Amino acid sequence: MIHKSSLLAAGCLALALAGCAMTTFTSTWKAPDAQPLQWKAGDKIVALVLARQEAIRRSGEANLADALDRAGLDGIPAYTLATGGDIGEEADAKRVIGASGAVAAVVMRPLGKEKEISSTPTYYGSPYYRGFYGGYYGYRRGGAWGGYEVRTDTYVIIETLIYDLRTNKLVWAGQSSTMNPQDVEGTVNELAKAVGKELREAGLLPAK
Repeated sequence: MIHKSSLLAAGCLALALAGCAMTTFTSTWKAPDAQPLQWKAGDKIVALVLARQEAIRRSGEANLADALDRAGLDGIPAYTLATGGDIGEEADAKRVIGASGAVAAVVMRPLGKEKEISSTPTYYGSPYYRGFYGGYYGYRRGGAWGGYEVRTDTYVIIETLIYDLRTNKLVWAGQSSTMNPQDVEGTVNELAKAVGKELREAGLLPAK
């Protein structure tokens, strides 16, 4: 069992009650020779989600493409590039993605889930600031401690990869953890924002 500090637990609780996921990156990597991404408005970017479940894959790719569209790019869900929605063979993928005119690919791959249990006191009443006898000792009978609130948080681990298709090189990679994701759309949108922030900090995208 993992116990967080009361302050962190309270912050997580507030986020959960607000219905928001929280994404943080646990590791990132940038190619040593990586240059700022030369993406311009309207550039085609393939959105690829490697999930076993077809519904999750399609939903994830559609939402990732939408996030790219909102950034001024032309996001292309990978499932739209092939009949039947599956590009299983590398040769087929190279052919259809090349024919699309895409300059880059953003790949997301779920790696698994982790659960974390945390607890925090529900209430603590201030003691009398007097002596032990004639003060605090009597207070013990009317203690205001309400016990602990125990909660379980779920963290979804996702790997994100960015490829420059013009050079066929991996430019950037990161592993993230999203706490208590609500749905595929919310998770992808939250992760897309976090990826953008990381890319700006890495100097691959211009600062806002």
